[in-house]
Amino acid sequence: MPYPIEQKLVIAVASSALFDLSESDRVFREQGEQAYRKYQEGHLDEPLHKGVAFPFVKRFLSVNRKFPEQCPVEVVLLSRNSVITGKRVFHSIHHHGLDITRAAFLEGKSPYAYIPAFNASLFLSANAGDVSQAIDYGHPAGTVLPSQVVDDEGDAELRIAFDFDGVIADDASEQVYKSGSLEDFQKHETSRSQIPHNPGPLAGLFRKLSHLQKLEDQALTKDPGYRRVLRIAIVTARNAPSHERVITTLEHWGVDANEVFFLGGMKKDRILNVLKPHMFFDDQRSHLESDAGDIPMVHIPFGVVNL
Repeated sequence: MPYPIEQKLVIAVASSALFDLSESDRVFREQGEQAYRKYQEGHLDEPLHKGVAFPFVKRFLSVNRKFPEQCPVEVVLLSRNSVITGKRVFHSIHHHGLDITRAAFLEGKSPYAYIPAFNASLFLSANAGDVSQAIDYGHPAGTVLPSQVVDDEGDAELRIAFDFDGVIADDASEQVYKSGSLEDFQKHETSRSQIPHNPGPLAGLFRKLSHLQKLEDQALTKDPGYRRVLRIAIVTARNAPSHERVITTLEHWGVDANEVFFLGGMKKDRILNVLKPHMFFDDQRSHLESDAGDIPMVHIPFGVVNL
């Protein structure tokens, strides 16, 4: 019997983020819906290849194996596929050993409206339109951008990296920066260094991940040999003195990150190439680039500088 979904940290994922659907999409674009359906039925027993979000999802689900009594996390599939063409998706889920049992198949409709129904703290999709709709309605969502899929079987750790402004926090400070200068921004943030930010689109996800960290803290206290699964980083263009308000916000929310990088405008991929996160969330597409093309990037289309 499934555990109540209200008690879990839930991530909703579209099949376009979880698997490589490039060939299937080509058939749909060039030949239409009926040909797409026949193609999926004809390849039913051919598992789909891993998509950009696959390594992230696999490691996220591994948290339940560490805490089988609580089973604190769940992944739900929210798909534009029909339930018939979705059969291949579930066959692929089973083939790859992913513990995903809940799903919605919406036959071409955007799934954004069902994000709160499934208690999801994040919706991942390669469909930018679906993600923009979700954000417009106040739901936490991000567009998974194309990148190489790197799934090191010997690496069990889950590394998640977040930008701060427009992702964890709202974009009020970014508005100050955009309408003024760096000096104006620094003065604004320094004068408010003890005032926490308002939450951004992924604040709920960040807080719930912090709760998982505390579960791991407890496990480590009981067993010094316990190996952590989760590692959370904040990678922000801020630097001193505007860094202090970030710390104030985290303290006020009662959350923490394992690593925080204040880069002062340095290229973020210099850090990301060392950290190698399984997902990096940023509201600015210009920051979502890596020279090697192997960092999974998620665009959060929120705020004044999200292009």
